[in-house]
Amino acid sequence: MGGLCYSVASRQKSIRESPPYTSQQAPHGRPVLSAWLAARAAVRAGLRAAVLACIVAGAGPSAAYGQAAPPAVTQMPVGTMSELMTKIIYPASDAIFYVTTRTPTNAAEWTVLEGQALMVAESANLLLMPAHRRDDERWLVDARLMRDAGLAAFKAAKAKDVKALDELNEALYQSCVTCHLHYRPNYGRGR
Repeated sequence: MGGLCYSVASRQKSIRESPPYTSQQAPHGRPVLSAWLAARAAVRAGLRAAVLACIVAGAGPSAAYGQAAPPAVTQMPVGTMSELMTKIIYPASDAIFYVTTRTPTNAAEWTVLEGQALMVAESANLLLMPAHRRDDERWLVDARLMRDAGLAAFKAAKAKDVKALDELNEALYQSCVTCHLHYRPNYGRGR
């Protein structure tokens, strides 16, 4: 497929550079121009089909034009689910949960809170990675609840809006509780 995709670019270039015949150059006048235009339209249609074939084959649009496709990115989780929760998600969400008692008082503290809200939202994206998923239905819904709450908290922190952050507590709490009910049914109950 790579050879076909490369040749698409060279054929496309030759079509652009080929001058059409005019009625003055052709002994029979207009029919030559019409034939050339019809042939050019057919070749272009073929080029479109070849470009589409390259894209469908996974070569991507850049390969169809003679460019190398970008390398595939491999996702590899580094931490366990427990490590994500205890080292990133819990501390970051606590900053949002306790914003009324630990309200930032200067620009540096607001920047830290923005980062913690961003961590909550981006951690939800980590939970959406195939390696962390528990299933492809309920897990995705629960993780998106956390991402939505984290995104809203990030926007509120950027706006330095303590009231909005406080009002987001319920949404963030529900995203945690909902997921724990589905995947850690005994969480929070004495051991």
